[in-house]
Amino acid sequence: MNEIEAFRQYLQERKQSPKINYHQEALKEMERIREEKEQKPTLLLHACCIICACWPLDFLHDTFDVTVLFHNPNIWPEEEYNLRLSEFRRYLKERWNNEIPLIETPYQGEEFMKSLSFGKDHPEGWKRCFFCYEERMRYGFAMADRNGYDYFTTVMTFSRQKDSQKFNEIGARLQKEFSHTRYFFSDFKKDNGQLKSKAICEAYNLYRQNYCGCVYSMLNQKGNDPDQRQMDRVE
Repeated sequence: MNEIEAFRQYLQERKQSPKINYHQEALKEMERIREEKEQKPTLLLHACCIICACWPLDFLHDTFDVTVLFHNPNIWPEEEYNLRLSEFRRYLKERWNNEIPLIETPYQGEEFMKSLSFGKDHPEGWKRCFFCYEERMRYGFAMADRNGYDYFTTVMTFSRQKDSQKFNEIGARLQKEFSHTRYFFSDFKKDNGQLKSKAICEAYNLYRQNYCGCVYSMLNQKGNDPDQRQMDRVE
């Protein structure tokens, strides 16, 4: 079985498998926090772009003391990385008056592309992407734990082109590696998250990229990869 066939089989299995409602899990945890905590717990939020992050920031802000981590060595080329980062900075200034701290890591796109090259021919959303998700989430989780954050999560569950079940599975697994920080389960696209983000993006005239990040996703977008479109129907 080649990788394309394996990916299509994976998609079919995901469609048929039982799903956990991670949005409800998030709401339950936030309610528990509000009932038990006298002050907001700290949360390090990994963000891939402002399109995916703008609504999650609104969703989380009243419950958590949020710090954003922009760690995305997967974005290619560097000009695109700088554009997405500058839009993030602009939004935090205009919408939040820089109230929400932003941690930026140095761009390491060339090195990261080499680590992804094993999956250069994989369909979008397959093993190359799983590797990319986990590497960035592990980096953020380790930073959160090292610096005493109460929670870590990622905005990547917002995207309808990605499998939020997979992100939460990765988060649950990573949580076992760290002693202090807990993973905050989420599905930010639920409860009309996409529509809420669209309204924010239009209000602030935010830049909307048309591919996930790496050079391979950029090429897949140009080719209008049909396997990528199937991801919309997984959940």
